[in-house]
Amino acid sequence: MFEVYTVSFFGHRYIENFRVAERKVEDLINKLIQEHEYVEFLIGRDGDFDQIATSAVLRAKHGYAEHRCDLTWVMPYLKAEYTNNAEDFENYYDYVEVCAESEKVHSKQAIQVRNRYMVDRSDLVVFWVERNSGGAYQTMKYAEKQGKKIINIAESTKQK
Repeated sequence: MFEVYTVSFFGHRYIENFRVAERKVEDLINKLIQEHEYVEFLIGRDGDFDQIATSAVLRAKHGYAEHRCDLTWVMPYLKAEYTNNAEDFENYYDYVEVCAESEKVHSKQAIQVRNRYMVDRSDLVVFWVERNSGGAYQTMKYAEKQGKKIINIAESTKQK
C-alpha cells in the first residue's frame, strides 16, 4: 500500500489575474506529484480558482501522472447540475462525493461546512486569497486554527 497525501483548494469566486494563478497552481501541482507517492486532490466547483485547480490536475494526470493522483469533486449537497449529468461528471472527475455534514444544514451554511470537512481531511490546504473577506478567507482562518499546512498562492504574486 502507498501513502496518500491529501490537498484541497479554496479561492475567490472571481480571479482577476487568471493566467498568473493558473501558472502558479500548475507549478505547485507538479511539485506535489513529484514529492509524494500519491496525491488526492479535493476540489469544489464554485468559481474561477476551482476551475484553475481542476484543469491543472487534469493536465498533469493526462500528461504524466495518471497513476500518481486523483481528483475528487466534493459537493456541499446533491446538486441538480450533477443529477442531470452524472455520467459526464463521473467521467470528468475520478470521484464525486457529497459531504454528509453539509447536507444536513441550511444551504447558506452548506459550502462553509463542506469547506471545513475538506480542510479537516487535508494534509495541505492551497488558497488564492487576496482580501480579508469571503468564504475562502473564512476557510483559510479555519485551516490556520486547525494547524494545517497552508499555501496562499496569491501572497506570492503580490507586488513587494
